[in-house]
Amino acid sequence: MSDAMMGEERRSLFIISVAAELAGVHAQTLRIYERKGLIEPARTQGGSRRYSELDIALLRRIQELTNQGMSLAGVRMVLSLEAALAQAQARISELEGQIREQRS
Repeated sequence: MSDAMMGEERRSLFIISVAAELAGVHAQTLRIYERKGLIEPARTQGGSRRYSELDIALLRRIQELTNQGMSLAGVRMVLSLEAALAQAQARISELEGQIREQRS
């Protein structure tokens, strides 16, 4: 994904009620997820939450896991492991690129 596309996905566009609707949950659920450290929305200068496309995707993932019966502690662990896996895969791709460069 290009940096421009990532920038668009990270731009905080949605107020809490819209984010909740997009994620299929109640706004209070988003506040609970935030208190539990599962999501950290951007804030306006006035303190209002603003959610990005990436936040919405994360909220949908959290909802998917909780719908499968997972506790919020379990969700936190899964999200942490998924993030670690993504970092490891990115590093592997980077190293593979360096190896290809050295061989050519």
